[in-house]
This record gives sequence, structure tokens and C-alpha cells, in this order.
Amino acid sequence: MNIGLIAHDSKKKLMQNFCIAYMGILSKNDLYATGTTGRLIEEVTNLNVHKYLAGHLGGEQQIGAQIEHNEIDLMIFLRDPFTPKSHEPDVAYIVKLCDMHNIPLATNLATAELLVKSLDRGDMEWREMYK
Repeated sequence: MNIGLIAHDSKKKLMQNFCIAYMGILSKNDLYATGTTGRLIEEVTNLNVHKYLAGHLGGEQQIGAQIEHNEIDLMIFLRDPFTPKSHEPDVAYIVKLCDMHNIPLATNLATAELLVKSLDRGDMEWREMYK
């Protein structure tokens, strides 16, 4: 499965910790991330992450294009609902695309854990029908 990963600046450490905790599951899948988030994940986990540009430089659009082409099966976008910076990726854009293309999306840690655990159980196999 292809997993997209984005985190606002204040959630990058949380994303690193999430990826450390679920490294065993994530390592069995293909990971795609915006540039800084991907680099930070690789630094702490040694997971192989396909890194796009930084979110504000077009990485968000690059992941969005993957979603539009049905090349992302699960999206985790850890967002800061209180203090997103103007240079950070727009969560509304990713949410809209995921809703349009039936991509499971987590915007917080609790939902991310549920999705990753369901992926590990095989509950996401229905995504294969879309390909």
C-alpha cells in the first residue's frame, strides 16, 4: 500500500514518534511525504521515504496529484488546527481530494493509529478494487 505523510511544523515531532512506534507496519508499505517531513522520518527510523518538495514549495500538490491518480491508499496529515503558518500545507486541499477519491485520511494521532492498525490487520484490502 502507498501511504502519504504530511505534518505541520508543530506536529513533525509527533509524526516522527508515530513512525517510530509503527515502524514495523510502515516498513511493509511504500511511504510518500513532503520533503521536510520525509527527511525527519528517515532520520529517526531509517525507513525509505519517497520525498517530494517541501509542502510550501509544491510537495502538497505533488502528493495531491498522486491522490488524484489513485496512487495513495492511505493519507496521514497531522495538522495543527490552532496555529498553522501561512507557509504550511493546506489541509483543506488534501481533505477535499481524499473525500473525492475515497482515500482514508487521518488528521490526528488517534485516527492515524486506527488506520495503521487496520492496515496491519488487512482491513484496507478493499483499496485494491480501486486500482
